[in-house]
Amino acid sequence: MIYREIGKTGKKASIIGLGCEHLDGKPYAQVQSTIDAALANGINIFDIFMPGKEVREHIAQALGTRRKDIMIQGHIGSTNIGQQYDISRDLPVVQRFFEEHLRICGGYIDFGMLFFIDSEDDYKNVFESGIADYALKLKEKGDIGHIGFSSHNPLMAIKAVNTNLPEIMLFSINPAFDIIPTEESIFTHLDNGFNADSFVGIEPKRAELYRLCEQKNVGITVMKALGAGKLISPEHSPFGKPLTVAQCIHYALSRPAVASVLPGSKTPEEVRDIVQYLTLSDAEKDYTGILSAVRGGLHGSCFYCSHCQPCPSQIDIATVHKYLDIAKLDTAQIPPSIRAHYQNLTHRGSACTECKSCENRCPFGVPVIENMQKAELLLGY
Repeated sequence: MIYREIGKTGKKASIIGLGCEHLDGKPYAQVQSTIDAALANGINIFDIFMPGKEVREHIAQALGTRRKDIMIQGHIGSTNIGQQYDISRDLPVVQRFFEEHLRICGGYIDFGMLFFIDSEDDYKNVFESGIADYALKLKEKGDIGHIGFSSHNPLMAIKAVNTNLPEIMLFSINPAFDIIPTEESIFTHLDNGFNADSFVGIEPKRAELYRLCEQKNVGITVMKALGAGKLISPEHSPFGKPLTVAQCIHYALSRPAVASVLPGSKTPEEVRDIVQYLTLSDAEKDYTGILSAVRGGLHGSCFYCSHCQPCPSQIDIATVHKYLDIAKLDTAQIPPSIRAHYQNLTHRGSACTECKSCENRCPFGVPVIENMQKAELLLGY
């Protein structure tokens, strides 16, 4: 397994985690065998948003003394009234369900996630009410280690990140979602099928969100990497052919600030299939070919795919582009940490000899030479 830093939390997550949603309603033996497979393969981060008591107890029981070996994302606002999953902003209800989750998990949850910040009302009812203050008190008491939030909407996610409260964000990332216009709901596409005619190239607000998280050192964990299974389906893929699971995972892991992708798994076989990603070649994980079906908007955009490598001057071109993209968010106030990271690279943009080998290999027509010069100008001094 490979592990990545989760933003500024000081924690490291396995790049593949376990989304536990599909364990809901399953027999205990199945829950146990799935969790055993996850831990045996080095997975150390679980997302447990489900509010039902039984599934939470099954997971806790299956973990047993191994609870200390994994990190849990538990959600503040996910509730279960009358056996019906719901989102609540009523503080006493929110407290009751989260504190039950705390008790079941041994009195501690690693990441307390403010649940489902997708609209202005969601934002106001969480960040401008007692719920965000409740999360802060939980952290002060040591009941949670870090405050995070979950979202599917880049506009609301940007707003939440800019409060400087969250240290981690659970966000829906895949190649289809990233080229859907902000004004369109991803849930409409999931429910009714992806409408490829609406694809407009990389959605600027999504790209801005990922760069903002990198800038502010907010770690990202990823949900819906497979688009609820539609992206790997020949019938439902919007790209003319299905992606593989590995391509979806690799795409998400290539975005700035992403620490871990958490596909939903309900059997040990599914866990083992997903972690096969770690054994595949770069060619088997490569997602760039399928994006060629997208109309417009991709030309000139760096996808951090590293098709430009190897560089004769040994520049890590994708990493230089990530730092450049972050710097371009606000060239007047480039974070000192980003400048320092760039300047600590063994081979910076200034090492470019303009041989054009990178540009000849780039599938998206990125002006690499020009960008190496821009990176050195913005970050090198």
